[in-house]
Amino acid sequence: MARLLSVNVGVPRDVAWHGQTVHTSVWKAPVAGRRMVRRLNIDGDRQGDLAGHGGEQRAVLVYQLDSYRFWERELGRSGSTFGQFGENLTVDGLPDDEVCIGDRYRVGGAIFEVTQPRVTCYRVGIRMNEPRMPALLVSSGRPGFYMRVLQEGEVSAGDEIVKVADGPERMTVARVNALLYLPGHVRADLERALRIPALSPGWRGSFQAMLEHEGRIAGTPAGNPGLDPTSSAPPAWPGFRPLRIARIARESSSVASIELEPADGSPLVAALGGQFVVLRLRPTPGSPPVLRSYSLSGAPSAERYRVSVKREPHGVASTYLVDRARVGDRVEVSAPRGTFTLRDGEGPVVLLSAGVGATPVLAMLHVLAAEASRRDVWWLFGGRNRDDHPFREESRGLLRALLGGHSHVRYSRPRPEDVPGVDFDAPGRLTLAALEEVGVPRDADFYLCGPPAFLRDLTGGLAGWGISRGRIHTEVFGPGEAMTPGIAPAVARTPHPPLGSPGPGPLVSFARSGLAVPWNPSLGSLLELAEACDVPARWSCRTGVCHNCQSGLISGKVGYDPEPLDPPAAGSVLICCSRPAGDVIIDL
Repeated sequence: MARLLSVNVGVPRDVAWHGQTVHTSVWKAPVAGRRMVRRLNIDGDRQGDLAGHGGEQRAVLVYQLDSYRFWERELGRSGSTFGQFGENLTVDGLPDDEVCIGDRYRVGGAIFEVTQPRVTCYRVGIRMNEPRMPALLVSSGRPGFYMRVLQEGEVSAGDEIVKVADGPERMTVARVNALLYLPGHVRADLERALRIPALSPGWRGSFQAMLEHEGRIAGTPAGNPGLDPTSSAPPAWPGFRPLRIARIARESSSVASIELEPADGSPLVAALGGQFVVLRLRPTPGSPPVLRSYSLSGAPSAERYRVSVKREPHGVASTYLVDRARVGDRVEVSAPRGTFTLRDGEGPVVLLSAGVGATPVLAMLHVLAAEASRRDVWWLFGGRNRDDHPFREESRGLLRALLGGHSHVRYSRPRPEDVPGVDFDAPGRLTLAALEEVGVPRDADFYLCGPPAFLRDLTGGLAGWGISRGRIHTEVFGPGEAMTPGIAPAVARTPHPPLGSPGPGPLVSFARSGLAVPWNPSLGSLLELAEACDVPARWSCRTGVCHNCQSGLISGKVGYDPEPLDPPAAGSVLICCSRPAGDVIIDL
């Protein structure tokens, strides 16, 4: 008979770690007597990061005595104390390779249902003083598991644990854990897991993504779409290839379109509407190259690519391309990348942009027009005035080719000569109120590109409108948004070289941040270098498990230590556990 050995609770505390402050509730301690288990937690217990822990599906975390003994042997440690793995209930019995998702248990006066394996993050490594712990828990098949509370009641150490129902499909915690995190994603197992009603929505979404991308996950180079939904087909070529400037056209007072064709005559690969390329430019002979990412703005083509560039004040790359580049010049160009692309479907499409942010959604409009799409398509654009309105006639012509084409343009600073109803539709900015005013449908897929404030205001407004996260797609200029779970907020800083003397290693270039710095072998990973440079990055486990840190590897090679449990997609890199094996360029 399984038995409850300890009830462990804790409240969030601030912990110093790597010069930062981590807000965490991973420190749990045993409590005496009976404790009330409620729908979201146990009395006296709170979660520090509700995005990654807690909630109805993750109300109570369970870990087993046998796993404690395993880790004491594996790590050469003794003197363990219950609660040190962050669990609420330490139990004798209920091993991960026997307990199944959907199993129900009575403990004292409460009834629980198993919902998912533990999702490990770096904080359990802090608590255990073992940075590898997130990967070790997963790879060992001993993650522990979460339960939701079906019936509130009191529990205490010594209570018997009685199974009251078997979960359907009989898929163990260990098997479901491996299905997501380890190589070898069997379709039949994915389908079985999705038939378990108790499986938590987050894991259900991951398995659904893996099923939808089944053709791309059969081999390791395709990555794991269950962990990284942005996994896509590998880039058409590694690094850069030379293209020739075939045409330059002015689109507005500050925007020019540059068409590029193969310098050697060999065909390109048609991009998906919305993708971008990285240009490696040499504005000044003898000086280090400059890297810039630009969305493709033309119709998908295997013959030529078009990028549209806005000349920025003091912009080295944009000034060179808009003012100094000439037809016939050669430019080094990466293969198209990015997952800000048009989704298949039959419902309405809303293309929202401001300024030169129109470029990727214009490429999507080209795709819809070329397909003679019967979907309702809304083109909504915001600019200052007619001089700041690129692609005006081009977008109008594409919309005329669509049976369900709609357009609405707003100027925030119209000039006296800008004619309402001809040049623009209304004064002001594109806001949620403007979308309501023109009757934009709420059942649409929304694609947004523009300045940060534009994206922040509209994505927040759309979410408040009830639009699900899965139907709001955004593309940002420059570095993306960081994800640093549990870290106390800090003032955002412009990316910069790390403090101290430059490292002696190969050159690491962060393409979106426009920063190139030499590698310092004293750092543990490319993620640590990004952090030292204040380059925004996303991460959680820091040991190659969760894939949150997956970034595009534009060129170069890396080595891994530790090896990731499931390799990333070809052309991508997990920066949390990798180091450069030569000069590298990363899409950060």
